[in-house]
Amino acid sequence: QVQLVESGGGLVQLGGSLRLSCAASRSIFSSNVMGWYRQAPGKERELVADITSGGRTNYADSVKGRFTISRDNAKNTVYLQMNSLKPEDTAVYYCNFRSVVFNSWGQGTQVTVSL
Repeated sequence: QVQLVESGGGLVQLGGSLRLSCAASRSIFSSNVMGWYRQAPGKERELVADITSGGRTNYADSVKGRFTISRDNAKNTVYLQMNSLKPEDTAVYYCNFRSVVFNSWGQGTQVTVSL
């Protein structure tokens, strides 16, 4: 199994920025997809952004132009830079690692955007 540890969540005002980090317990050099998902109260978990081991990215329409996903394979870490945050971005954010062998989730980190 791949252990994932998220960090960087917190409380931020409307229009502010946060950077989430997700550290994996093993090398992420192999073929895989790492992503960030979020779940707001009363809503289903949804994809925010993901990135392949080759660097190809994919974003939800709601965050395009505001969020940037990146990865540092040497540090086994994936990042989510979140700018121009809105109250509707408030959710628990989860990191995911998906490969042929594994499908692992982090414990989640809370992001709260206030007016």
